Amino acid sequence: MSKEKEIKTNAMRILDREKVSYQVLQYECGEFIDGMHSAELTGAPVEQSFKTLVAKGKSGQYYVFVLPIAKEVDLKKAARTVGEKSVEMIHVKEITAVTGYVRGGCSPIGMKKRFPTVIEQSAEQYDRIYVSGGRIGTTLILSPEDLCRVSGAEYGDFAVEVEEQ
Repeated sequence: MSKEKEIKTNAMRILDREKVSYQVLQYECGEFIDGMHSAELTGAPVEQSFKTLVAKGKSGQYYVFVLPIAKEVDLKKAARTVGEKSVEMIHVKEITAVTGYVRGGCSPIGMKKRFPTVIEQSAEQYDRIYVSGGRIGTTLILSPEDLCRVSGAEYGDFAVEVEEQ
């Protein structure tokens, strides 16, 4: 096996299988950095860069929320969007057990199980968005429509501006 061969993540294998056009952005990063810093490292436009967060509903069901890196989840809006009484973000320690991915490398595509997924509606205005590729240091660029189709997602209104502290 050639050493130059790119190591595919689960997300990439799924996109290949579904014949989805995408690009891969790789960057050097040994540990978790937030979306703002990874966009800075790669030169990705902040407004088109999206992060993947996982929440658990009152029912016990997990939900995946894909939102702009400069925003945060409004938990009340998110709960309404998925038809729950309430949702809360899962603890960092639970990310790998629930998704199969590590913090900072959590892709909305190819988790251990397919969870109901909602993409912030602002993604619809772009031809291409940037999401995690399933490993720290890997970003995928693809159309929001393809992301919706492959992840079984719907669009929703659940994100709010991050409040200054």
